[in-house]
Amino acid sequence: MSVPVGYDAGHSLRVDVKWPDPAADFDLYVLDADGREVAASASSSDPETLLLPAVTASYTVRVVPYAPLGDSFTGTASLVADPADPPPSTATPPTYASSSAPGSIKDAHNAGEPSIGVDRATGAAMFQAYTSTLKVTYDGAGAATWQDKSASAAGGCPQGSITSLDPILFTDPATHRTFESQLAGKTALTCYTDDDGETWTPTAGSGINSGVDHQTIGGGPFAPGGPAALTSYPNAVYYCSQDIADASCAVSRDGGLTYGPAVPMYSLLDCGGLHGHVKVAPDGTVYVPNKGCGGNQAVAVSEDNGLTWTVRKNPSSTPGDSDPSVGIGAGGTVYMGYQNSDGTARIAVSHDKGRTWLYDQNVGASLGIKNMVFPAVTAGDDNRAAFAFLGTTTGGDYQDTASFKGVWRLYVATTYDGGQSWVTVDATPTDPVQKGSICTGGTTCGQDRNLLDFIDVTLDAQGRVLAAYADGCTGTCATGGAQNYDALASIARQSSGNTLYGAYDAVVAGKHKKSKGGR
Repeated sequence: MSVPVGYDAGHSLRVDVKWPDPAADFDLYVLDADGREVAASASSSDPETLLLPAVTASYTVRVVPYAPLGDSFTGTASLVADPADPPPSTATPPTYASSSAPGSIKDAHNAGEPSIGVDRATGAAMFQAYTSTLKVTYDGAGAATWQDKSASAAGGCPQGSITSLDPILFTDPATHRTFESQLAGKTALTCYTDDDGETWTPTAGSGINSGVDHQTIGGGPFAPGGPAALTSYPNAVYYCSQDIADASCAVSRDGGLTYGPAVPMYSLLDCGGLHGHVKVAPDGTVYVPNKGCGGNQAVAVSEDNGLTWTVRKNPSSTPGDSDPSVGIGAGGTVYMGYQNSDGTARIAVSHDKGRTWLYDQNVGASLGIKNMVFPAVTAGDDNRAAFAFLGTTTGGDYQDTASFKGVWRLYVATTYDGGQSWVTVDATPTDPVQKGSICTGGTTCGQDRNLLDFIDVTLDAQGRVLAAYADGCTGTCATGGAQNYDALASIARQSSGNTLYGAYDAVVAGKHKKSKGGR
């Protein structure tokens, strides 16, 4: 069908496609008058939803059956009001300095979808990409030293070097234990280290009947009143993954050595299978975000150590193409950053474990960011959080390999007032992360999937933000040449400004200090 649109300031055109059988699946594409694709929603969300600029144009909406099951679909197009964003924060913008792994390190240029943690006892950042675990230390001036500390047979964990379907890393900020995991179908090859990669201990890896994709590991305190630790290791460890028709989490009560059975978090009746990274609140509540639960983005929440789960939606959101992320403050405030269906970077706040959401806003608007991918959120004090993502000021279909000419950079938005306002900065102003398209369509992509599926963000003992990303534009590309589709292991570390722990504002702002542990 053709949809004529007249300009209407402050509004967007919302297109929805819905079908009666939740087991079915249709994909949604929008073409301009010349037949070029300008937007797409090809997730497993029901409905599939797109937001388009309400400008004078003629769009053609194309619905493609992915798993139709003989069903019909219903399509609607409506003019919806754009939510009003509050003014940006007046806080002093923090700054960032990036470092990259030297070429002598294996997988230095094979670092798509990295994850990062910080051992707050030693100050070492632990960076994972593919089968390589890298240790990064900083001197008093902020200069980085990269070392390869990958799990291997020599270090006590031969499975850590086996070819992986997906890598993931998690460092527990309280116990300082780092987990390195490689996806191996319906199981995982997982090891942990208590000495920043000098030695590794192999584990069972995952729960029985875990999913085949999108693994994530996280941990934190046990919720009171339920099964608790079986050993001296005080915290729970969660392994979550998706299995197409559902997604599940398994919990370890012995420090990650073994896991109980995988418990479903939701099914396709509730959400699409793919999900973001698991996070645990200080009170033991567990959160796993999802980009498409009906017509919204949501968090799957467990308040009983993973025994049962509830899906809680953000009604202001619409489904996106990148997995959302949550960060949890010291008092339990939840910050959910996500890519809305119009490509914009939005974040919302919950004080009641996802039941209601406040202050939902576009944190890229002040810098003219029109498309973003790879949300990653962390939090410190309850009223402080940071939201890292890759963004571009170019609008349109960012997955159009032939026509999209945007320049992508790493951005970080920070709140110091509980998410009421955010100050957003370009963390890589002199070095583009990518030029042209970025594909978020999985294994069907071409060379523009060099960055894979996500980035990650964490903080050190003094609340400095560290964002792990793969630099896709290096060498001559960074100085004006053509895109070279690299994936160089890189970390942007906060170098000035107030951190996410207010107690350190006076000693960290504007200068580097060597971490001495603590939190």
